[in-house]
Parts: sequence; structure tokens; C-alpha cells
Amino acid sequence: MTNVSDRELATPADQLPPVIQGGMGVAVSSWRLAREVAQHGGLGVISGVASDLLVARWLQDGDQGGHVQAAMVEYPDQDFVAATLKRFYRPDGREPGAPYRPIPRLDHHQKMDAVRLAVLGAFVQVTMAKSGHDGPVGINLLEKIQLWSPATLYGAMLANVDVVLVGAGLPTHIPRLLDDFANGREVSLPIDVAGAESSTELVITLDPKAVVPPAPDTLPRPVFLAIISSHILGAYLARDDATKPDGFVVEGPTAGGHNAPPRRNELDEGGEPIYGPRDVVDLDKLMKVGLPYWLAGGQAAPKHVAAALEGGAQGVQIGTVFALCNESGISEPLRTALRKSLDAGTAEVRTDPRASPTGFPFKVVQMAGTIADPEVAATRGRICDLGYLRTPYLRDDGTIGQRCPSEPIDAYVRKGGTVEETEGRKCLCNGLMASAGVPQIRPNGSAEPPLLTLGQDLEAVHALLEMHPDGWSAAEVMQWLLSEIEAPPASA
Repeated sequence: MTNVSDRELATPADQLPPVIQGGMGVAVSSWRLAREVAQHGGLGVISGVASDLLVARWLQDGDQGGHVQAAMVEYPDQDFVAATLKRFYRPDGREPGAPYRPIPRLDHHQKMDAVRLAVLGAFVQVTMAKSGHDGPVGINLLEKIQLWSPATLYGAMLANVDVVLVGAGLPTHIPRLLDDFANGREVSLPIDVAGAESSTELVITLDPKAVVPPAPDTLPRPVFLAIISSHILGAYLARDDATKPDGFVVEGPTAGGHNAPPRRNELDEGGEPIYGPRDVVDLDKLMKVGLPYWLAGGQAAPKHVAAALEGGAQGVQIGTVFALCNESGISEPLRTALRKSLDAGTAEVRTDPRASPTGFPFKVVQMAGTIADPEVAATRGRICDLGYLRTPYLRDDGTIGQRCPSEPIDAYVRKGGTVEETEGRKCLCNGLMASAGVPQIRPNGSAEPPLLTLGQDLEAVHALLEMHPDGWSAAEVMQWLLSEIEAPPASA
């Protein structure tokens, strides 16, 4: 077998585009959005969270346009494809008011049917995003969702993903996983376990040959960009070849989704974290690390793209204006209502220190009808049936369980958690799925309410609303962002 060099990249990081479209929650960074951005001179990025669940729900809704099945035709294991279609595909969609069928839960036991569905889900999303053009496509993962990382990465690499971006944690193991998968080797990943003395308490493995027969001997090795909010973290990752990324996305506190906690553990009068000068990345020190980087958070304007390039950055990463464009994964009625609310000034974006079960601050749009509305949240109650943000913990008997501070309080406390840890938590998993137009239907007939996240710098949103009051496309955003620099060529 011919080995792939551990850093033999199909496209070097410093040759990637100046604009990276952010990898926003669940399917907000949809395959359609990533494909459109990639065709117009940017790096299109899909969210790698819950690809297994999304594919299963799209199939149950009839696979509008046949895109999922078209991507499945290219998957190496057609026996598993046939089994998946038999289990989930409904040509005419679900009956009105019918709930979605659940998928196999992937947990620390790494049961094969759940692992295989996670691999297939990532493969399908990347394949759809890369269809019909030769522009670069990336996938965004959260380090906090460790149990899905090997399966998601392998599925994405099977589909020849160009870039992997990882944030919300310390992604020290990602370079090794990419190297091993590129050479068809089995990978192992230590998992953080609450209450355990070391990460060796739980190690999960994935053998490509066992998961996807017939597995290819080698795969293209994608670029790895670590999402950081500290030059110290950048230097730490780069000091060892085993943890060294190929570049960085440097994210400021105004960026949407999850944010790094501030150095000061204090809140302002409105209950939001206080970010100060110590939370600003020292770019001069980061440049000394010698790796390309993109700036994120408040960068959505032609002048910011030009300034980033002039200042030594490779470019910028932008989320909010893409989240609101026509190809975004936010359901069309909700996206339209959100744009109107932002235009009218009735929707506010708040950095909520408690909403996310991860413990990271999370940007939440305060808008009526969403889970940010206290009345909506109270009516929903506490349900945890998806589990992407669950945390493994060590039980008293030495076995490992799973818990989430957004689950019912009594259940969380029985698992060794505290009531204080549950205060203010939201179900991001179900809320983001609802935002993407695939809400679960509950026994009482109600649909899961959506949860929306955007960045706090809305200047670009208002600028685009003036230019495009009825909405805008990803192509129009790209044309605008690149208008003050020499634009890279559009892909075929």
C-alpha cells in the first residue's frame, strides 16, 4: 500500500480563498450554501453536526429533488445504503403530524449501525456540497462533540472534503486522525469523561475496513484549520507536529454560535459575559507562529476583507450574512421573519452564558416564537432525546454514562450533576434542527420550537438589507465581499 505523507495536502492552506463561509449550527451551513459559496470564489463550509440525523429526516420527508439518493449512489458500501433507504426513505414523505423515526444513537459504545450512519451522513452532505463544481468545500466540527468526530471525519474524507475546521475546544488529536484516515489506518481517540482521572478511561476506535467495506487504502488528506480565540492557544497547538494544524481561524467574541469564555469571569448588567482587551488575539504574536490565518467576528464588509489581507491575514471567515441568505439552511419562513425582525430592530442577539450545555457562551437571537422566548421554553419543558451535546461521566460503580444539563433536572441530578448546572440551559440539538426545517413532532402534536444564532455585529446585515430588501443570495454576498480586492476565479 502506498502511504500518503502525513502532511501531503491536495491544496496547501495558504492557497485557500480569502473568504471562508462559517460552519454554522447543524444545517444552517447547508450543502446548498456551501456549494454556492465554493462556486463564487470562497471556501464553502457545511456543519458537521448531526449529519446522520439530517439525512435520515430528509429521506423521511421524501428527499425533495432526489439529492440525498444521488449522493448515496457514490458511497462505497451500497448494501448499507440499501438498508438505510429501506429504514428511512418515504417517497411521499411522512403523514401530516407524524413524528420522525429515531436514528441509532451513537454513544461511547460506538455501535456499528450508529457509526456507519454517521459516516454515511457526512459523506452525503459533503458530496452534495461538492456536486457540479470544483471549488473547495470544508466541514466544521465541534471539539466538544468528540464521540462523533472519527465517524464524521472519515465520512467527509471519503467524499474528498478539502478542509476540516474544528472549534469549541482544544483539537489536539485532529491532525493525527486525518493522517491515519488518509492512510487507511484504524484511529483511536481519547474521550473526556467527567469525574475520570485521565482521558485513558475511555478511548473510542474506528477501523475504516470494518465500517465501510470496501474501504480505500488511501484518501486525500484535507487541510486542517483550528478555530482559536487566543494566540497562546495557537502557539501551543503549533509547537508539536502531532498537534500542529495547517492554519487558524481567529475568532473574536462577536462571532455567532459558540464563543470562548472571556478571561474575566464576570457578567454585565444584562447578564452577558464581559470581554476585554485580554480577550483580543495578539496578531503580531500569532504571525510569528508562521501559519496562515483568517479573522472571524465582525469581518463582514469589503473593507474588512481588504484590511485583513493587507494586515497579513489569509482572509476572513464570515457567518451571519450567509446564515440569512437564500441558500442558508434556516427554513425559508423563519429566515424571512428573522430578516424582517432585524430590519425592524425587534430581534436582538445576546451572548448567553448559560444556554449551551457545553458550558461555552452561545449567541442566541431573542425573537418571539423561538426557544429564547421564556414562555415558549416553559411550554416545551425539558426533553433530551438527540444527545449530541451529552457528556460522558464516570458512575460510582466505575462504568460510563451520558448526561446533559439540558435534560430533565431530576435525571441530571441522579447522574451526579447539580441543579445549578441545569439553570438556564437550552436544548440546542432540537432547537437547531427545528431552525433547519426538520423539527420533531411531539406526542401532543406540537413541533419543536426553533433556536436561532447569529453574530452580534449586524452592520453588514443592515447594509445588505438596503441593497437587497427582499433577501440576497450567497453569490451576491461573495460579489460584495470581494469587491475591493482582486477576486479569485469562480469555479467550473
